[in-house]
Amino acid sequence: MIETPRISADTSSTDLRSECSVGVAVLTYRSRAHLERCLRPLFRSRSRPRVLVVDSSSCDGTLELASALGAETLSIPREEFNHGGTRNLARQHLGTEVVVMMTPDAYVRDEGALDTLVAPIIAGEATIAYGRQVPRPKAGFFETFPRRFSYPAHGHVRSAADAHVYGAYLTFNSDAFAAYLNSALDEIGGFPTTLSHEDAIVAAMLLQRGHRIAYVAAAEVEHSHRYSIRTDFRRYFDAGYAREEFREAFAIGGSHKGLGGRYARELVSELARSHPWLLPCGAIHLLVRAAGYSLGRRCVGGPAWASRRLSGQRQYWAAGPQTPHASVGPR
Repeated sequence: MIETPRISADTSSTDLRSECSVGVAVLTYRSRAHLERCLRPLFRSRSRPRVLVVDSSSCDGTLELASALGAETLSIPREEFNHGGTRNLARQHLGTEVVVMMTPDAYVRDEGALDTLVAPIIAGEATIAYGRQVPRPKAGFFETFPRRFSYPAHGHVRSAADAHVYGAYLTFNSDAFAAYLNSALDEIGGFPTTLSHEDAIVAAMLLQRGHRIAYVAAAEVEHSHRYSIRTDFRRYFDAGYAREEFREAFAIGGSHKGLGGRYARELVSELARSHPWLLPCGAIHLLVRAAGYSLGRRCVGGPAWASRRLSGQRQYWAAGPQTPHASVGPR
């Protein structure tokens, strides 16, 4: 596992400045089933956040329920969704000093998790803070291992000066539950329009400008997925494409091969020790991810039709400028 120094301050007990505004953006698509567990704890946070749900034209009542729960809402056409552009739209709409990005299937483990997450930013320790993701109940090995690998038990703060310690992990960040100083995002023009990995891209850009990232292990969300082989391939195709497209930004952490190699070694080692009958599945898991990532990198600059067939975000290749529909719900 990644060895990390602990955060210098106990951010879970930091008093929030009453004048610091906090907004939470939750991006949804057919997410009605998640909203109760995702949104309700946010409204009970001491930071009293504005909560905005940006929905990609769901037809399952997502917007209606979000509004009934007290969230502000925006609707965009499904074909205009973009991992970076839509989040930029959300943060500009909120306009709060601190903006938190969440996915609707990330459930905070306690009502103070949001306050704990934003505390390093309010304390001036960092301009990005992301929380710890733990697997959902009854998750299998291939859901739990990636969470243990990427989200250690102790928090830390890192900067560009720590590249020799963290390598490619230096730019790691996850918008399933991440907070940003909005003025810092303004410095780099906000989230870029990108196929995926908008969270790591802005982390890399801000690190290059001297900013710091806080990993707040005490701010926990339940969040994991069981992906099919096809979905895993498409996700890693998108990751490879985005990382190659923004390779100059990611150069701050060095090559991603070292981190990928460590992931593979630790996964195989743990399988051999505790689940040897799953070793063939582990080999497939690693090969599919490596193939998707490699193809994604190779497709940058190639024909869009080929990337569209391999990508998990097909609307990206035909997306036009984003124009939100009228706001619905309270402000």
